[in-house]
Amino acid sequence: MLQRVAVVGAGAAGLCAARHVLARPGFAPPVVFELSGNVGGTWCYEERVGSYPNGRPVLSSMYRDLRTNLPKEVMMFPDFPFEPQLSSFLPHQEVQRYLERYCDNFGIRPHIRFNSAVENITPVTMTTDSEGRKLTWEVTSADSSGCLRTEAFDAVFICSGHYSDPHIPQIPGIQNFKGKVLHSHSYRCPEPFSGQTVVVLGAKASGLDISIELVKTGAKVILCHRYAPLAVPLPAGIQESSSVVAVDEDGSIRLQDGSLCRADVLMFCTGYNFSYPFLDSARLGLEIQDHVVSPLYRYILPPAFPSLFFIGICKIICPFPNFNCQVQFALAVLDGSVTLPPREQMEEEVQREQQTKLGRGVQQNHLLKMDQDQWEYCDALADAAGFPPLPPVVRSLYEEVWQQRRVHPENYRGLNYRLVSATQWERIN
Repeated sequence: MLQRVAVVGAGAAGLCAARHVLARPGFAPPVVFELSGNVGGTWCYEERVGSYPNGRPVLSSMYRDLRTNLPKEVMMFPDFPFEPQLSSFLPHQEVQRYLERYCDNFGIRPHIRFNSAVENITPVTMTTDSEGRKLTWEVTSADSSGCLRTEAFDAVFICSGHYSDPHIPQIPGIQNFKGKVLHSHSYRCPEPFSGQTVVVLGAKASGLDISIELVKTGAKVILCHRYAPLAVPLPAGIQESSSVVAVDEDGSIRLQDGSLCRADVLMFCTGYNFSYPFLDSARLGLEIQDHVVSPLYRYILPPAFPSLFFIGICKIICPFPNFNCQVQFALAVLDGSVTLPPREQMEEEVQREQQTKLGRGVQQNHLLKMDQDQWEYCDALADAAGFPPLPPVVRSLYEEVWQQRRVHPENYRGLNYRLVSATQWERIN
């Protein structure tokens, strides 16, 4: 009997899941549920912000001039390179085109139900003919006309991403602010902010990138964050400052160091929440908070329900290669190539790993950030499931670019690279 797999989302992670399900013996073709009318997920640019005429929210957080902060040589799925003539750092349109090519190359499109919203995913225990008990999943979806349909699957891959539900921290008195308040989720281009003073909250990738865009079109930026001063050289027009603690009655913004500033715009570059409205987290034994989903064995599956897989939930990773490893591990679990430990043992392992991270000083809301741990993690998945590990050149070039980004935040994207072998890369300009 072929296993039936549901995939939620046709972004990079969902396409990767579908590609490997289609290639693996023992599985029926997947059913991929996609809320929008396109593949690509977060890479599918949408100029509109807020919501569509039908009331559905705009999920894309892509801004008009975004270019990748990783080179294509590192970003690619290991079995599907980008077109070689492209430069290393790509505009988002090229990544979208790549994902469309990936989709068509592996014959995924016929298995995608576009404009289909997953409303509910419920585990159901059934008694089999041999009086055994088998867990299946009931997936209820709605098409664009609102017509509901419920189907049974043996496994579900959650590939709905985590860049669509903006995280907006509570700031006392924010209702006093006289200007415009927005999250980077709703930012598309810098021109409307020309001549204005913009307070940007958050100095990670998007906060820094957007600040650089804004000053190039004549805005003044006050870049507020709670960390030590940035080690990168900032362009003229960006003033680094401590974090925002409150907005006073007259609309002034009060900073952590006690100083005040005034601004026309308050822009939150404060990340995103995990949001799975179609799951009953308590029933699944999961705690889903703003920035943490737990417990997940190997950052993929809840120990209580090991046929539900979260793909791409980790942060500070090389995304497409990471998805590729997670998907192959998950399918190895389903076809029996990987035997999981008992539930209690998996829960203990998750708990132990979290305690180790907290002991190293990692904050609770950063438990899913991998950074340097990602390489050993991917190698462990490959070793357990018996698929080829990522070539060492991926890590080597990733770390080179990380360094270049710290030294040249404005122009590191002008560099181009070429992979020479599984262990070597070279710069070609």
